[in-house]
Amino acid sequence: MSYYRQHLFFCLNRREDGAPCCTDHDAEAMFEHAKNKAKQLGLHGKGGDCRVNRAGCLGRCDKGPVCVVYPDAVWYTYVDAADIDEIVESHLRDGKVVERLKID
Repeated sequence: MSYYRQHLFFCLNRREDGAPCCTDHDAEAMFEHAKNKAKQLGLHGKGGDCRVNRAGCLGRCDKGPVCVVYPDAVWYTYVDAADIDEIVESHLRDGKVVERLKID
């Protein structure tokens, strides 16, 4: 078994050429929010079984902002902190995919 059961990776890519990127949508703040929410629920870090991680470009900025849960390979988009809370609570804690935020 892996050290962590799941990883939630946030695209924090910034494109210098002006092309759309996840950082245009406050991705850094949403990453921090997700990490804090996971810690609050006892899911993140030492003693938890999930890890919220930064990622460079995940190649899906056209769907952005994006994050992905591995090893489940479930991709999400989000609008605000409430969406992040739902992903952390439903998917990471309860094991249920948030269909309304899922992208293909």
